[in-house]
This record gives sequence, C-alpha cells and structure tokens, in this order.
Amino acid sequence: MPRMTGGKLLADTVHGYGVTHVFFMPYIAPRALMEMEYLGIKRVQTHGEKAAAYMADAYARVKRAPALCMAQSVGAVNLAAGLQDAWLSCSPVVAITGREWQGHQLRHAYQEVDHMAPFSAVTDYSAYVARPEELSHHLRQAFRAATSGTPRPTHLDLQGIDGGGVVNVEAELEVVIEEQFAALPPFRPVADQESIDEALKLLAAAERPLIVAGGGVTSSDARSELIALAEKLSIPVATALNAKAMFPADHPLAVGLPGSYSRASSNQIVCEADLLFYIGSHTGGQLTNNYTIPPPCVAVIQLDINPEEIGRNYAISAGLQGDVRATLRQMLATVEAAAPRESWLAWVQDRVAAWWQEADEHYSSDSLPMRPERLCKELSENLPADAILVSDTGHSGVWTGTMLDLRHPGQSFIRCSGSLGWGLPAAMGAKCAAPDRPVLCFTGDGGIWYHIAELETAVRCGINTVTVVNNNHSLNQERDGVEAIYGGTTTGSDELWLFDDVDFAAIAKSFGCLGLTVSEPSEIGSALERAFAADRPVVIDVKTAVDGIAPRAWAPG
Repeated sequence: MPRMTGGKLLADTVHGYGVTHVFFMPYIAPRALMEMEYLGIKRVQTHGEKAAAYMADAYARVKRAPALCMAQSVGAVNLAAGLQDAWLSCSPVVAITGREWQGHQLRHAYQEVDHMAPFSAVTDYSAYVARPEELSHHLRQAFRAATSGTPRPTHLDLQGIDGGGVVNVEAELEVVIEEQFAALPPFRPVADQESIDEALKLLAAAERPLIVAGGGVTSSDARSELIALAEKLSIPVATALNAKAMFPADHPLAVGLPGSYSRASSNQIVCEADLLFYIGSHTGGQLTNNYTIPPPCVAVIQLDINPEEIGRNYAISAGLQGDVRATLRQMLATVEAAAPRESWLAWVQDRVAAWWQEADEHYSSDSLPMRPERLCKELSENLPADAILVSDTGHSGVWTGTMLDLRHPGQSFIRCSGSLGWGLPAAMGAKCAAPDRPVLCFTGDGGIWYHIAELETAVRCGINTVTVVNNNHSLNQERDGVEAIYGGTTTGSDELWLFDDVDFAAIAKSFGCLGLTVSEPSEIGSALERAFAADRPVVIDVKTAVDGIAPRAWAPG
C-alpha cells in the first residue's frame, strides 16, 4: 500500500465518491482541505456549523448523492444540531468533526463536550477514528450507511481538535471506493410478487382509493412510475411536501398537499378514502396532521424500502418492502388498466375546485400590502422551467406547499424539515449540486435573519441563488397563539412576534448581492427576470401583509 497522510486518503476517497463540494466551519482538517483543492473539490467556508450542515443537506437531496460537511471539536455539537434537518428529511450527509485527544478526555479539556450523544440522535452511524489506519474502513461504512435503506446522515469523529491526529499523520493507506454507494439508491430491491398481487387486489376492490406519495418517491426518482400507476389504476394522488414535484399540479388526479401544512380539500379527500396507498412515506405527524388524517380504522397499503417503516403508524392491509421505482415498475407490468371510478374522481375534483374557488379571494388579490397567496401566484407563473424551489419552514412551508404550483416537469422542490432559517444556506447547497439550474429560496424575514451572514459566503464563493423574502416584519404565524394568551392585542403581546420593518435589499447590497424591493404583484415577474439574469446572488425583498396568516389545517369532527 502507498504511504500517504490521512488527509490525502480523506480527499481521495470523497472525490472518488463524486463529492464536488465540502461545506465547513474552520478550523478543521486543513491538510485534507488542501488535498481537496488539488482534486478540484470546491471548499465552501461558512459562518456557522449549522449553515454548513444545511448546505450539505440540500446538496445531497438535489444531487441524490452523499454530501460532506465538517467542523472542529468545539463546533461539533453545533454541526450535530444542523444535522437534525438532514435526519428528518432522510438526507445522506457525511459529517466529519475533530475530537479532543483521547488523553484529554474526561479531564475538563477546554471547549470539549461529549460528541457521542448529540450525534447518536441525528445519525445512522457515528464512529471515533483514532488513527489514519482506521479511516478507510470507517469512511466506507459512513457512505454505505448514509445511502442504504432509508438515507440518513453519518458521522466520523477524528482524533485532534481539528482531526490532526488522523489527517496529518502518514501511514500505509489504501483508497477504496465502493461506487455503488455514490448515489441513491445503491440497491433497488423489488417487493415480492405475492405482496404485489395482494396490494393490487385491494386497490382493484376499493371504491375510493387514494395514493399518498412521500419523499421515497423523490429519492428513488420514481416520478414517471407514480404518474403511470395513478393513470393506469385511475387513482387520485396526494403528495407530501418531500414529494411535491413528483406529481403534476394540474393533473386531473392531483389532490395536493395533506396534513398540517395543507389544503382543506386534501385533508377532506384523505378522510373520505376507503383505501390509502402510502408510497415511500413515513406517515409522520406533519403529513397526517398529528395522526388525525386519515382516521385510524382506514385500510392501508404501504410501500417502503425500509421494512421498519411499514405499519409504524397505521395498521396495514398489505405491506410492500422494496425500492419505490423498481416496485412500481413491477406493479405496472403486472396489473391491467382499471375502469375510471367516475363518481369518486368527480367528487375529488369538485373538492379541489371548491378549495381553489375559495382561495382565489387572496390568490388573485390586488390588495396592498401584498398577500402571500398572491406572491405565490406570481412565482408559480414566473419560475423558470428548470428551477429548483427551496422552501423554509413555518409559513414558507405552508405557502409553497399549498399555493405555489410547479408547472413544469423539470422543476424541483426541496423543503425544510424542522429548523427555521434553513432555507438560505440550503439554497446555496442546492446551487452547488446543480450549478446550471436557477435556484430560488422562499423564506420570510423571520427565517432569513438566522443565517443572513451566509450572503457573504454566497458572494465570496460565487453561489448565485435568488432569495425571495416574504417580508411582513413579523413572525405572524405566532400571532394568534400569543394574543390568545394575552387576551387580545397589547404592546406586550406585540413584542413576542413583531419585528421592526427592515430593508433587506439594502442589507443584501452591503454584502455585494443584488438587492431588489417589490411592493406590488405586477413587479414580481420583472424582478425575477432580472434576478435570474444577474451574475451574483440576489435578494428580493417583497413587502407583504402582516395579516397574511394561513388558516388552520382542516381536521375531522
């Protein structure tokens, strides 16, 4: 075996797995970063560990491949906190941290806390690496664990606060690349034919079946197969946020988004179905509006690559363990086309149409300050055909999920799975994964404040994203809860959700970005055209109504 440093082994290995960018907060493994430069890997130095993790999360989801983020010992727990979103969104992020020397452990070393517990909560695999001779084995396992089954983050803790006990030491080392684990999914198992036949039998017998597509459809790249199965069996399709781009918004079988970030009509349709086919979905609390939608007695079929997820939240009538795309293809090859369920489809389409008719009051409103629903309408009409839409959480997730339609098959959507403020750095990670595609971040003023310093990173690294700020100078999603406690509007209640009105366009310009201000709906199209043509990062500050608050999710009873 050749002699090399652990840093060269690390760089050569991640390069072999196709990693094109590393997101990091210094001071971590500078020898490895130097070797990465020689290999052409772009090094994105951030202003915070969480931002580095968020960038890696979005990079991995857009590329459908492993991503890399790093931080030194004192920032390791911050990096772990940032991996929460990658864990919740099933994203194959490999995280590397430094760790105080073993001889300093349990002795109150400066700035050191235990890394094991924080990373065990947000990774599928976490290992301590003491010597460079151990690195190759653990790197291979980190990539295998990150991509296999349900994708999840993994973590390697290298000896030395900057990992120097591993990356700076020379030894006889071998670079081993297992190319199968360089993209999602590494395996495409097909559910057994007996289970497929049982599922198809149940679908054929149902009067009011409904498909609910989850993030597994996205990670399996099964959009075409989902559409084909729905059309062949004449079954309406609802999509989780993580599968928003997997079914055409204007398709006659499209139901929209159910759950807590939802359309009322979607929740009503889920509750009216007599059989639900969950495809690549964890049936989690957001999708089911805290397990109230559908009712617990409904018949359920569930397809997932991870058998542990099948039946976790709803008792199943049939379970299919397999890769989504491969299994849907087998179902398509097995089943005959079904006759249209005309009365069920008519009822579904009537519910969807009635919801849109009611929503149009704000969706087409010319009132000023602008309604966020109208902002979504303008974005739907003006997003480039190959755009990647990146959504923050909270109201951003509600608005983009329910009101912002993707109207072209080449458009993509990724969203925050937990942490407000994820959107801005995540959009940067998405742009690194797909540099030739336009990337738009939808966030609010409450969201952009978290990591606004990363605008400097975007300018410095030439990561030209477009960020639309739904600027109502508030966290207005909190208003009703706060005022209910106070018994009405008071100065004290306002302090808990209102901000001062700030000019984000001016702030963006101070970082070297292009900053634009929009006050009227008619200005959005030209602002987006200018933004996507710019050769630098852009922030569009859209002044919106503070009373633009999403309605509560519909629930039965």
